[in-house]
Amino acid sequence: MMTTSPQLASSAILERDGRYLLVRRANPPSMDMFAFPGGRAELGETPAQTALREFHEETGIRARNPHLFQTYDLPPRTADGTGARHFFLSVFKVDADPDIVAVAGDDAAGIGWYTADEIFQLPIPDSVRECVEKLEAFRPR
Repeated sequence: MMTTSPQLASSAILERDGRYLLVRRANPPSMDMFAFPGGRAELGETPAQTALREFHEETGIRARNPHLFQTYDLPPRTADGTGARHFFLSVFKVDADPDIVAVAGDDAAGIGWYTADEIFQLPIPDSVRECVEKLEAFRPR
C-alpha cells in the first residue's frame, strides 16, 4: 500500500457575540456538513496564509490576526468515497471588522452565524464539535 503525506489544509474560526461563522460545504470532503471556512493549502503558503485566503474566498471577509488554535490529523473518511485524501488541518482563530457581512463564496452552499447549541444540532465534523466545546469552556459568560 502506497502512503502519501497528508494534504495540508487550514480553517478559521470567527466568533461574534457568542455566535460562530460556519459554512455548509458544497463539495467533498464533508459535503453538506457545516464547518469553519477553510480548505486546502496552495503551493508555498503557510497554514496561516491558507486560513486567511480560504476564509476570504468562502465568506467575502478579510480576516486578520490568525492564531493557531488546534491541529488535526484527519485520515481519509469512508463517507468521502474512493480517492478520499488524508488531511493535516490547522485551525486558527481570527479577527475581522464586526460590521462586515458574510456572503457564501466558492465552496460554500450556505453560510450563517450559529450559537454552540445550534451548532451541536447540525451535521458537523468531529473537529468542529471539539473546537466549539473547547471555546465555549473558556468563553466568559
